[in-house]
Amino acid sequence: MFVTHVVTTVTRWPVESQQRARRNAMIASTALAQRRAELEDVEEFLASLGESSAPEVAAQAATS
Repeated sequence: MFVTHVVTTVTRWPVESQQRARRNAMIASTALAQRRAELEDVEEFLASLGESSAPEVAAQAATS
């Protein structure tokens, strides 16, 4: 019985590991897409005010 459990665990490990890695990648991808969308919103807002783009404003703020 113990040997069967060990074999089952060892056999399942790569599949479960791959599934966890895929899930983590999807979560990270979603978070990055949300941040990118927020950055675009900020850039559009600043452009509508006639200001510099967000990266330029951030660079100016960093040097001030």
